[in-house]
Amino acid sequence: MKARIPGAQNQGNMMKKIQQMQEDMTKLQSEIEATEFTSSAGGGAVEVTVNGAHEVLSIKMKPEIVDPEDIEMLEDLIISALNESIKKSNDAMDQGMEKAKGGLSIPGLF
Repeated sequence: MKARIPGAQNQGNMMKKIQQMQEDMTKLQSEIEATEFTSSAGGGAVEVTVNGAHEVLSIKMKPEIVDPEDIEMLEDLIISALNESIKKSNDAMDQGMEKAKGGLSIPGLF
């Protein structure tokens, strides 16, 4: 006769759920890292695209904003658009991870 340990089956089920959640999170992270996030600044004068890994993929500028006398404005527009694209990327990752863990909260783990 086998001895039954109370709660062992529940622990096994919990471990399976945690493993599945980790797999889902890894898959989601890969998908988000491959996603492109685009933002613009200055009414569309500067457009920056980054991926979910925060790599800059492109920077587009309308020719009329290039003023050799005001490089600082151009720099500010680029920084603004870049920061907004990175924020979109971070928000997508945060939302995806929350969805993947399904409201589960294990202190020290996530």
